[in-house]
Amino acid sequence: MNMATRHLLITGANRGIGLGLVRLYLRAGWQVTAACRSPERAQQLLELTQDYPLEIVELDVQCHQAIIQLANDIQTPIHLLINNAGYYGPKSAAFGDTDAEQWMQVFGVNVIAVQKMAEAFLEHLQAANGAIIANISSKMGSMTDNQGGGSYLYRSSKAALNAVVKSQSIDLAPAKIASLAIHPGWVQTEMGGPNALITVEQSSAGIKQLLDGYHEQMNGGFFDYQGAAIAW
Repeated sequence: MNMATRHLLITGANRGIGLGLVRLYLRAGWQVTAACRSPERAQQLLELTQDYPLEIVELDVQCHQAIIQLANDIQTPIHLLINNAGYYGPKSAAFGDTDAEQWMQVFGVNVIAVQKMAEAFLEHLQAANGAIIANISSKMGSMTDNQGGGSYLYRSSKAALNAVVKSQSIDLAPAKIASLAIHPGWVQTEMGGPNALITVEQSSAGIKQLLDGYHEQMNGGFFDYQGAAIAW
């Protein structure tokens, strides 16, 4: 299929890595559907509509009915679904200071929403005949890499996300749908903070290059934005 006809659906598209990826895929000629909670406030996304046929849609990934409705509204195949929306939760989630309500919210965004997106858009992904679900994870979800402890809410959510990715990669393989977990690096975003090591542009470009080079052996894998495999 011609590159110009390929369709990306991405969540959390209004800022940071999500916005960076939207820009890259638009420049590459993709059809892009950018989802975020408050499109009317997504000024940088709205500015892109002046130069590109970008579709911006309202979506709170914690609302499963809204996910289903969006799937009903979209009528074209989806070649790439990027689950980018994420929530870190309270920064102080150390032992003895874990807020159960916040923990459930972190899991709702980082884990459950990812599965619900895949389920709702299954037919769209199947129609693409070789689709990829790219899930923005974190090295903080790696058991092997955890040498610092703490961050219970976020770490556990990304570890759970990685488990979801692995199961999806097995269950959806017969439908020619791949699922990957991607660590975007420590990025200078609202979540990553100003002391982060790389820019949004570096992370986004690396992620797109990784996905452009996808091959079957990558299905179910956990990679960083430079394409290196990360230990579970």
